[in-house]
Amino acid sequence: MTPFQETSAGTLSLEQFVRALPKAELHCHLFGAVRRQTFIDLSEKAGNPVSREEIDAFYTRGEKPVGVLRVLRALDAELIREPADLYRIAYEYLQDAHGHGVAYSEFFWNPTGTVRVSGIAYGDAQDAIVAAIAAAGRDFGIIGRLIPSIDREASPDEAVAMVRWMCARRVPEVPGIGMDYRENDRPPELFEEAYRLAREAGFKATAHAGEFGMPWNNVATAIDLLRVDRVDHGYTVIDNPALLQRCIERGLVFTVVPTNSYYLRTLPAERWAQDHPIRRMLAAGLRLHPNTDDPTLHLVTPTGAWLMMLHLGAGIDDLRGFMLNGLDAAWMDDALRQRWRSEWSARFDALRMRLAPGDSLERVST
Repeated sequence: MTPFQETSAGTLSLEQFVRALPKAELHCHLFGAVRRQTFIDLSEKAGNPVSREEIDAFYTRGEKPVGVLRVLRALDAELIREPADLYRIAYEYLQDAHGHGVAYSEFFWNPTGTVRVSGIAYGDAQDAIVAAIAAAGRDFGIIGRLIPSIDREASPDEAVAMVRWMCARRVPEVPGIGMDYRENDRPPELFEEAYRLAREAGFKATAHAGEFGMPWNNVATAIDLLRVDRVDHGYTVIDNPALLQRCIERGLVFTVVPTNSYYLRTLPAERWAQDHPIRRMLAAGLRLHPNTDDPTLHLVTPTGAWLMMLHLGAGIDDLRGFMLNGLDAAWMDDALRQRWRSEWSARFDALRMRLAPGDSLERVST
């Protein structure tokens, strides 16, 4: 089965063009991709610990959106009770992503909450998600990869425990680690030992850094001390010209999120597109890759996230760059990477030829 979404012959609108582009997704949280109906079903199965009004609020995103971390905590605390719940969420996420041209996805999951709060053993939880990856691969042709992610609000010892679980239950579908949750007062150096153990075991590494307006020092620490292979968010890198230049020269890929709640909340709506750090990162020449982060909670799709980059100064050629950056930053087999670089480039060119006359970037308001 082809991983690409087929389109009927004829011209394409800008949205159709972007949707049909083959994509990787490298920055998406499994619990932030739960369908609303699935959330309702899980709540009903658990005896409705989360009211319908609360669920409706979770899936409402105003002009100044609040963060989604409370929703992720609610899932672990109240709703996720058996491996089948994780299977359903993962399968549905991959199905939804495939519908927007995503052929390859590396998505985050926080094992600490699942094990400590939901009470599901790591091996059982991982097996369920990997089974969903296999089923989605058979049904849709999408390749999924699971990235266990350190909960930085938990202790460094729990992060080390997570890496040891990964080592004990190692499978090819789990190529590396990440780190997320609130960065405030939880700098990356706290988790140096966990990252060291992961690297020694041969895992790849990424980390959220420079999110929530946290300083550029966290980005530098993630790169130099944790030795990440790519950076998630990383917006404050632009505050240190020397660090910015070093990242450009190294060709480090930053997985950015146009729907990031912090900037939508703190920047004036009329200045958001002009003042967002993604615009400056792009203009500086950093290698960027757009992602959904928490697609159902942010009310965004991969198509929508890529279209939002056009508001932030990207052009058609930048979209090609994003596509290839995603492949280069993905933790995939090199032979597949090179084959897809060729096939995806050809696909991009063929789709661009069908882009409707006049349906260009000038029609994307800023």
